[in-house]
Amino acid sequence: MVSITPLAYKLLSYVPFLLVLLDLRYEEVLCGSENSVEKHLEMGKKLLAAGQLADALSHFHAAVDIDPQNYMAYYRRATVYLATGKSKSALPDLSKVIQLKPDFTSARLQRGSLLLKQGKLDEAESDFKKVLKSNPSTREEEEAQSQLKKSDEIQRLVTEAQSLFDRRDYSSAASLLDTVIDTCAWDADSRELRAECFIQQGKLGRAISDLKAASKLKNDNTQAFYKLSTIYYNLGDYEMSLNEVRECLKLDPDHKQCFSHYKQVKKLNKQIMSAEELIQQQRYGDAVSKYESVMKTEPNVPQYTLHAKERICHCLSKDQQGAKAIPVCSEVLKSDSQNVNALKDRAEAYLQDEQYEEAIKDFESAKELSDNDREIKEGLERAQRLLKQSQKKDYYKILGVKRTAQKKEIIKAYRKLAQQWHPDNFQDPEDKKKAEKKFIDIAQAKEVLTDPDMRSKFDQGEDPMDPESQQGGGHQHFHRGWDNFQGFNPFGSGPFNFKFSYN
Repeated sequence: MVSITPLAYKLLSYVPFLLVLLDLRYEEVLCGSENSVEKHLEMGKKLLAAGQLADALSHFHAAVDIDPQNYMAYYRRATVYLATGKSKSALPDLSKVIQLKPDFTSARLQRGSLLLKQGKLDEAESDFKKVLKSNPSTREEEEAQSQLKKSDEIQRLVTEAQSLFDRRDYSSAASLLDTVIDTCAWDADSRELRAECFIQQGKLGRAISDLKAASKLKNDNTQAFYKLSTIYYNLGDYEMSLNEVRECLKLDPDHKQCFSHYKQVKKLNKQIMSAEELIQQQRYGDAVSKYESVMKTEPNVPQYTLHAKERICHCLSKDQQGAKAIPVCSEVLKSDSQNVNALKDRAEAYLQDEQYEEAIKDFESAKELSDNDREIKEGLERAQRLLKQSQKKDYYKILGVKRTAQKKEIIKAYRKLAQQWHPDNFQDPEDKKKAEKKFIDIAQAKEVLTDPDMRSKFDQGEDPMDPESQQGGGHQHFHRGWDNFQGFNPFGSGPFNFKFSYN
């Protein structure tokens, strides 16, 4: 038998009293929690009505945390999610409401509508049918019947669209899917099918729009990112293609299609970026070689060949290789007659090749396409001046040198011609007179083309030796009438002096 000490006996006498206190405290905690939940729900409702959605959401979060079995807290929070366009977050809350209170028809109607928008037709129909069986209000019954009818129609359209797609009637299939997506705006599968219809029809812009939406609507949608990357690649947008294929590999680093495509796009991107850096450095010959490599890397996509030729055209034009640039630029314009860059570059190449009228035509065509381009306007004015100048006096032709000739080459040509046309070489008065004029032209040509400032003016279409071009002023070394001319003696015996009439 266990003996009880007096102290223990006394403590036991307090047990009933302590139990009563604990019971009262427990009831107080429960009551406090219920009051706290109600306060959060009430405050959330007021904030929701006032349009303060973020603050309302915070109160509904708190209510759910305090009492995870309170279906109204979930329902209110779902309402805020819907108001902020977060349907993905609203759906699990509505499901929780239905789990806690299966006869809550408003929650079931809302969930059915969300499922319908997502294209989950069977699940949506199940919710609408259960609403109709649960003794709903007149309004709820009418809404459930309407949505159920809509769901049945969508189901029929989806089946028919798939059948048309299988028969390769892509236009009709896309038309039916337009109606489906009007109702099921968040249905990734319907958007992907319509995107495939657009791809088959060559409507790649519309396919991109659907695939971008599908990549967001469906989790881990690697296939959508892969298709987006290939579409951008085939359109010639290698940068966007690289962005999309990287998104695919973020979701699945081992995705075979995406990894293989990534290597191809990355290689092409690297070559193009390298070529553009060379152009910035004015290393035009190296840039041409790099763009020739681009064409070898991707010979099957016309856009990259066209882009490479456009840039090669630009490089050759900038490198003063007009004769080589013209056929390349022409090839680009044959495929894309409204390519402003190619028109500008070919016009510059024509100027270098002294085909001024052709240059004017290209500048005028470019101006029609891009009226506000300052370079085109200045180029056209320069071409017009050069044409006018060519009809008068062309110092390059006088010396028989190219426009790209260096100073040393110009002096060499001058000496040869000056020796040939020196007036002392001619005895007949008429021949001497012609030689005098020819010799002046040769001397003028040498002076203009060996002076950097005067040559620059001449290359812009202004003749530094023409009083009209100089508007009455300027650098004049030759005058009408009898003059004493002193210049280079091509026979090597020092300066020579002779008088002649310059008419």
